[in-house]
Amino acid sequence: MNFYNAAAAVILLAGLSGCRQAGAEGEVRSEPGQQVKRESVPMEKELPKQTERFKFDPGVNFTYPDAVRGLYVTGHSAGGEKFSRLTSLIDQTDLNAMVIDIKDDRGNLTYIPEEASTFNQIAQPYIKDPRQMIKTLEHKQIYPIARVVVFKDSVLANNKPEWSFKEGDAVWKNGRGESFVNPFVKEVWDYNVGVAIEAAKLGFQEIQFDYVRFPEGFENRDTSLTYSSGDYDKMNLDNVQKRVQAVTDFVAYAREKLKPYGVKVSVDIFGYTATLPEAPGIGQNFSKISENVDVISSMIYPSHWTSYFGIAKPDTQPYRIVHEYAKLEKEKLSQLKSPPVSRPWIQDFTASWLGNGNYMPYGKAEVEAQIRALNEQGIKEFLLWNASNNYTDGVDYSP
Repeated sequence: MNFYNAAAAVILLAGLSGCRQAGAEGEVRSEPGQQVKRESVPMEKELPKQTERFKFDPGVNFTYPDAVRGLYVTGHSAGGEKFSRLTSLIDQTDLNAMVIDIKDDRGNLTYIPEEASTFNQIAQPYIKDPRQMIKTLEHKQIYPIARVVVFKDSVLANNKPEWSFKEGDAVWKNGRGESFVNPFVKEVWDYNVGVAIEAAKLGFQEIQFDYVRFPEGFENRDTSLTYSSGDYDKMNLDNVQKRVQAVTDFVAYAREKLKPYGVKVSVDIFGYTATLPEAPGIGQNFSKISENVDVISSMIYPSHWTSYFGIAKPDTQPYRIVHEYAKLEKEKLSQLKSPPVSRPWIQDFTASWLGNGNYMPYGKAEVEAQIRALNEQGIKEFLLWNASNNYTDGVDYSP
């Protein structure tokens, strides 16, 4: 079995590694028309043993915090000297969680897995001992979240062009030289769920899927690039709705496949998608994705908004832009039958690339303003983004 065909088999093999049996909480299932003889199952003796035997146990114990207040950590930081500084920051503040790259923005696994893993060919030794890292987080009770970048994946796109988008004979690249894989291709789904399962086995308590979307502006490329639409080609939907369906279906599929591992599932999503019925190019529908996750993490960095909510220069008004977004999101989530936890990404960096007059230096006051705006709308969880993992000193992160 070669590497890429084996990726899909990870899910099927996962049950052999100590996960729960299929079926909810000990229910007895049968094929259609098959009679199940209840008397043959000594309920008071056998079922508790079976449930215990097949319950997945990663060998670590974490307690979900009162509310997750976390920061982003690259694979390099998690495996290097910066890791101890970041854990010390959490020790000294009301922060309590880390979002750690496990599959990064290029498509690399950030640690070397076991020799039998189907993902050895994409592995980089950034995190030297991931199990020891998890044990350190357990000791400090820092809630561990594995970030898995899904459809932005130059490594997989170049290795499997048929799972990507092609421009002529070459794999298509965006303006930053990055390639995406195709959300219509279900082998890509299994590949990423396989990575998520490996993270769960390490002891991560939550899988955060990022770049769960088509490339930006795909509505301008959907008829010029060459790619497979898979099963979605037969659906009586326009191209926008096909993209929305594929992205939503992936999220629902991943959550179902991860249930035996007892991990929560979260998804990063553009903040502006909550302001639209759906984002036409990228296939993100805020409500449909929210219905299929435990946590929704909207990326609401003030620097990433244009003139929304009547605010001409959002980066210069962090409290106001976050406050207006939070009001809108609260209303949107209130319409769902089972809304997820809201845990937005907020900004701890200075967006000087916006140019004079369009940005301001971000420090203690600006970070606290965003947290206050969320809290006032009843949102108690948040994540801090700084691509270099250099976070502001002296911030009050308390609710």
